[in-house]
Amino acid sequence: MKTAIIGASGYSGEELVRLLSRHPFVELAMVTSRSLAGKRLADQMPALRHLVGELAFSASDPAELAANTDIELFFLALPHGVASEFAEPLFQAGKTVIDLSADFRLGSASLYQASYDQPHPAPHLLEAAPYVLPELADDAWKAASLIACPGCYPTSIQLPLVPLLRAGLIQPKGIIIDAYSGVSGAGKKVAENFIYCERNESMRAYSLPGHRHVSEIEEQLGRAAFTDCVVQFSPHLAPMTRGISTTIVAQIKASIGEIYSCWEKAYADKPFVSVLSSGTFPDTKHVTGTNRCDLSAIHDPRTDNLVITSVIDNLLKGASGQAVQIMNLKYSFPETAGLL
Repeated sequence: MKTAIIGASGYSGEELVRLLSRHPFVELAMVTSRSLAGKRLADQMPALRHLVGELAFSASDPAELAANTDIELFFLALPHGVASEFAEPLFQAGKTVIDLSADFRLGSASLYQASYDQPHPAPHLLEAAPYVLPELADDAWKAASLIACPGCYPTSIQLPLVPLLRAGLIQPKGIIIDAYSGVSGAGKKVAENFIYCERNESMRAYSLPGHRHVSEIEEQLGRAAFTDCVVQFSPHLAPMTRGISTTIVAQIKASIGEIYSCWEKAYADKPFVSVLSSGTFPDTKHVTGTNRCDLSAIHDPRTDNLVITSVIDNLLKGASGQAVQIMNLKYSFPETAGLL
């Protein structure tokens, strides 16, 4: 099956190139970039020159891409707002689209506007696009041809929390989340806050108290809990290239044994979630380069809180790896095909 990556010049796009160019069941037939059109991938991504051959960046024209009869599946590695320019014509042309942007993650146009300070560019497509975190979504999404891939922070938060909320093992109110992301989470940009001398040996919070991912987090947790779920979410920029480490404090309604039984049942046949024993704390260096989420929990008897820690690679399980996992499941490839 032939695939294409629209907007392949960013960090997530580069990871998609790496994953798809060596995937056993698909062919990476096209990569596009408006800024790099005509340039060879091997020159722009020299670390991948052994995988990409003579493939070059193509121009990004939505109508021309939709008219392409050879390519069935398109990955959109584009900023929010821009992705819809491509999603609409591709969807109307009957293509399958896996969108890594935020354009179809939220359930309403009003919530999107409140979160991203702009009107939704294609509100009529929201109902057509299921939100798919593979370990948590039911199989109905596989019939869809426009699929929303979750954000990186929300992935690290939902994987530990959603099974517990569905089972009623923690309180849906008063959840506190501190998360720490590598600098690649900000994308490829030239800005003072992201240069080496500013980030090396330095860490700081940002976008408090209303990070854009809060709406996605609360919407998905609320669906799991069958009630409104308001969280205190504090993101931080950490002095590392990639990875997310998340610590969650929630009021426990069960024993730690019941917490672990719930996770073990939810993830028994899920190859990309590793449940670590209580008192063993996950480390970002152990998931870097993989599509895995490691998680664990302890009960603090002094406060009677459950303290959860989880880690992912923000560019893989938080973006490109998860998108490939979605592709594998939709097309009945082995779930782990092309992934670590």
